[in-house]
Amino acid sequence: MLPVWKDFLASQGALVEGDRVMHFGNPGAELVTAKTDTILTDLSHLSLVEAAGEDAQAFLHGQFTNDVTKLGGKKVQLNGYCSPKGRLLATFFLWQQDPEQQDQCYRLQLPAGIAAPVLKRVSMFVLRSKVKLADISNQVVQVGLAGARAQQALTDLFGAAAVEPMSMLVHETMTIIALGRDRFVLLIAPAEAAAVWNRLCGVAAPAGSAVWDWLAIRAGEPMITTATQEQFVPQMVNFELLGGVNFQKGCYPGQEIVARTQYRGKLKRRMYLVHGEADGATPGTEIFSADMAGQASGMIVNAAPSPEGGMDALAVIQMESAANHPLHLGSPDGSLLKLQSLPYTVS
Repeated sequence: MLPVWKDFLASQGALVEGDRVMHFGNPGAELVTAKTDTILTDLSHLSLVEAAGEDAQAFLHGQFTNDVTKLGGKKVQLNGYCSPKGRLLATFFLWQQDPEQQDQCYRLQLPAGIAAPVLKRVSMFVLRSKVKLADISNQVVQVGLAGARAQQALTDLFGAAAVEPMSMLVHETMTIIALGRDRFVLLIAPAEAAAVWNRLCGVAAPAGSAVWDWLAIRAGEPMITTATQEQFVPQMVNFELLGGVNFQKGCYPGQEIVARTQYRGKLKRRMYLVHGEADGATPGTEIFSADMAGQASGMIVNAAPSPEGGMDALAVIQMESAANHPLHLGSPDGSLLKLQSLPYTVS
């Protein structure tokens, strides 16, 4: 987080720990606002990686799970990076920043905790490709805006907003990315960030990063972190249902295993949305059910406090266990988890 930006957020009442805004004084009320109205939050806990150069598209296309050649214009992709064994090392949003420029420029938004090792690993395969990879997180301020009034606020204040889900719009010193019809990421030039924040505070309540995490969880969007790297093939976290995998594209690390899982294998684990009355679950926390005789039947992917109390989480669970048995967090006699409905159908 840029020091000047950190100082500004502190002046607005933010409690900042490391690069993460914890809250603005009342985390419970912030969660309720996220459910009922419109919130504004800093996204410095997410890193921004840039891939630029005349071979950028071809290089990224050969590394990631989605079809990078279909990006361009205003499109944004959910994408993934796998190990040779087909297990996810990262999930992220990807877009082409300046489609009209001759030199290709792509940007990836992913958790700060895995950005450096992922960047290092991907860089190993650049070889003679004309592409440069760099973490540019400190060159841009990232802000999240979400809620019923978010889209209208952007239109009223800045004259335009990306309207269609998974689309982007470059607006003067700011890029607007629509993750949904009421959830936006703003990439702002640091010199303009405080003014943009102050303008948006007129229609949105400041909130901590956990609120943004909760919104992603309710949208059913998995975020791979250090604790869950190499735990799941893409289909286990519903990636093909979210449009994060293209099965017609060419090879990428782990592609053969991902394709075999899709066409020849029988998927035994899927990602579900769950709610628990207890809190404190973190990525990697195991889930148990009676049918597995003391062995874990699932794992937390992401978790965040819920407006209803307790926590909501995305969890990869044995499908048989999820369908027919009570689920317990952390141990066979741990607190109960209840399945909730995702915004898309899981079969």
